[in-house]
Amino acid sequence: MLQLRPNCEYCDKDLPPRAADACICSYECTFCVDCVENVLHNVCPNCGGGFVPRPIRPVAERRGGVCLGKHPASDKRVHLKHDRAEVAEFVTGVRDIDPGDR
Repeated sequence: MLQLRPNCEYCDKDLPPRAADACICSYECTFCVDCVENVLHNVCPNCGGGFVPRPIRPVAERRGGVCLGKHPASDKRVHLKHDRAEVAEFVTGVRDIDPGDR
């Protein structure tokens, strides 16, 4: 189950569970769409993969035990492991490679 991390790892913008502007990579690294498009250019600075929109977990329990109330979002804020200059250099080196070929 996805952690639904509460913030953008780059700019620290709040990304609540219902945020339509949250993006994740296959490792659940979480960034806002603005950082993904304008800073990271669809390159996860942690793994080099691409991003997809983060799913929104249902608030209402329409199936027994399956909802945000039963499986709450994470409250642990996550931040970049690399400094911004290192991220920029990494992104520049791989951004022109299709995510499927990285």
